[in-house]
Amino acid sequence: MTTDATRIAPLDDQLTADFYLYEALLSDEERKILLKARTLMRDEIKPLVNEYWGRGEFPMELIEKFRGSGLAALAYEGYGEHQPAISHLLGGMLAMELSRVDASVATFFGVHTGLAFYSIHYGGDQEQRDRWLPAMASMDKIGAFALTEPLGGSDVSGGMRTTARREGDTWVLNGAKKWIGNATFADYVVVFARDVDDNKVKAFVVEKGTPGFKPEKIEGKIALRIVQNAEITLTDVRVSEADRLHNIKGFRDVAEVLRVTRGGVAWQALGVMIGAYELALDYAKERVAFGRPIAEFQMVQDLLVKSLGNITASWGMLIQLARLQDQGIFRDEQSALAKEFVAARMRESVAWSREIFGGNGIVLDYDVARFFADSEALYSYEGTHQMQTLIVGKSITGHSAFVG
Repeated sequence: MTTDATRIAPLDDQLTADFYLYEALLSDEERKILLKARTLMRDEIKPLVNEYWGRGEFPMELIEKFRGSGLAALAYEGYGEHQPAISHLLGGMLAMELSRVDASVATFFGVHTGLAFYSIHYGGDQEQRDRWLPAMASMDKIGAFALTEPLGGSDVSGGMRTTARREGDTWVLNGAKKWIGNATFADYVVVFARDVDDNKVKAFVVEKGTPGFKPEKIEGKIALRIVQNAEITLTDVRVSEADRLHNIKGFRDVAEVLRVTRGGVAWQALGVMIGAYELALDYAKERVAFGRPIAEFQMVQDLLVKSLGNITASWGMLIQLARLQDQGIFRDEQSALAKEFVAARMRESVAWSREIFGGNGIVLDYDVARFFADSEALYSYEGTHQMQTLIVGKSITGHSAFVG
């Protein structure tokens, strides 16, 4: 990290929401990577999002743009273009940067480079990492993560209905998964299933086109519309023992994946909060009512300042979480508190930003409507607000309030 905590970015690159100059905590090299992502999102990704969000479609050219950026797998030693692996602080700020433009794009990227990639990196042996991860790091192959089920969300740990039955060196999978991002086009889908023999959760990499594996796009979403969520039906899907992730030996290992990736979702929530705030601030300066810019109105300033306070507090919390992660001492309940707190602050701040737009805040033309809708999805996924509260509550009281 830089020792010059007062160094700030050139004015045209500095975020208006970075009120406490948090970006100055990055080294010069780290900041170059962050600005590379900022430029990509501003110049190449942002012009695409409203059209595809409105249509509920995924722009496949997006993959090529990310492929050329070299941003995938930066957090993994030996796989990303930046070696050694980047810090958790930079990784978090990159997640924030993507979400600051569009939460759907950030979710696509996070599913691939976080949930799917980390599941194989953590859960696979070295042969499996070498087999799958290089193509995922270059984004020549795209990953998905299939845990949630149609009849099981937060309770999936104890109620997983998808089964795996071993027949020699082959496993037969049956069941269903739901809300699986990227699954309509992913090359590799990490599928979690309960072994009928020992009742333990295991993980399998199922390749696109495997007989019996049927992903169907979920239609009618009002949030994250660019993300291609699917309901997956698995009917006698046969995968080899070589395609089982050998280091996933129970739900405790699944929880480890979520512990690591949950912090990334909190960074995404921060990015959504920042993106909406920036839109509202610019709009308030330009919008004239009663002969004056609405930025001069006290109640508008009140909403902007409260939003900035939420951003600044959330950002500070996430910086400390990143430091704990870099030191290897962070705990599940710390990730859970970050996701709970930042997602809640995001939800209220984005609503305030939309409020500043008045009627213009409900149409895509002004962007903020997209942030408003997408914030609802981030508030719920990777563990709902209530589940995060129960995780933290158990930690601080020593008593579990989980039902079941």
